[in-house]
Amino acid sequence: MNALPLLVETTRGNLVESRHRVSVAVADRDGRLVAAAGNPDLVTWWRSAAKPFQALPLIQDGVAERLDLDDEELALATASHSSEPRHLQVVDRFMVKAGVAEADLACGPHPPLSPEVAKVVARGAATCTPKWSNCSGKHTGMVALARHHGWPTEGYHSAGHPVQERILSEISQWSGLARSRIQLSVDGCTAACFGLPLRSMALGYARLVGSADSAARRILGAMMAHPFLVAGTGRLCTDLMAAWPGRVVAKVGADGVYSAGLPALGIGLTLKVEDGDMPASAVALLEMLRQLLAMYGDDSYRFDSLAHHAVQPLRNTRGAVTGEMRPAGALRFFDV
Repeated sequence: MNALPLLVETTRGNLVESRHRVSVAVADRDGRLVAAAGNPDLVTWWRSAAKPFQALPLIQDGVAERLDLDDEELALATASHSSEPRHLQVVDRFMVKAGVAEADLACGPHPPLSPEVAKVVARGAATCTPKWSNCSGKHTGMVALARHHGWPTEGYHSAGHPVQERILSEISQWSGLARSRIQLSVDGCTAACFGLPLRSMALGYARLVGSADSAARRILGAMMAHPFLVAGTGRLCTDLMAAWPGRVVAKVGADGVYSAGLPALGIGLTLKVEDGDMPASAVALLEMLRQLLAMYGDDSYRFDSLAHHAVQPLRNTRGAVTGEMRPAGALRFFDV
């Protein structure tokens, strides 16, 4: 099934210079499609938007209880963090509790997602190491899970390892997709990543935000209570959960993927900017949410503090505004 695409346009002067096509799936906890744009059955990689599900075994299998992990450390396990000082402090604490050294982490260093921290690194005032990776919390959790079960830590990040088999079962359960239908590849952080249809990802988030399962409630609570640790300064995941406390969970993925869930409405959603443009994914997510909440007739969710994400100015090398990135198009809604 295909619907008209949601678009994100970039302008220069009075002209639309480029358009980013967006495919969208919005589902309820029973798997019914609530709304869509483009191809809601598009099979793509969930990337870091899968992290809440990758962290669930820490609670379900008793790792969190055994290591006395707090909600900050659990939020960090779901994070694509910006390597800001607070993130590194919590990573350090998590690693100490888990008995994990940086040499144990398969994730490699990369330029920090925080522009300010990246400038510090570029000046040579700091050196990136594996714990600076935006995925270091996830990897610390994976090593901790292996040790908890007595599994080998070598290769913990690779498909076929017991850690990844355990996580694959979790992805299958929440997405409603058989393990054999979930594609596997290697994520940018070296861990296994999962390929499945957008509507299956949306179902996973709908089930997560509507679940009475204690592990799901704790992961959601940790993310929503500590939105800064999930992303960082100026990032949409953080700003959105801070603007709507307890009413939304949101998680970005690489290459133009975003997932979110609205507990009060019992729905989950996932989008893919088809050309992988990351700034466009934030614009698209907020437009999706605006249209969804208008359809539900709920004006209690305020967008004022999020306006700079919804329409983003484009600047030249002197800082002058030359155009903007803005949404266009509409979701198709279905009777459910």
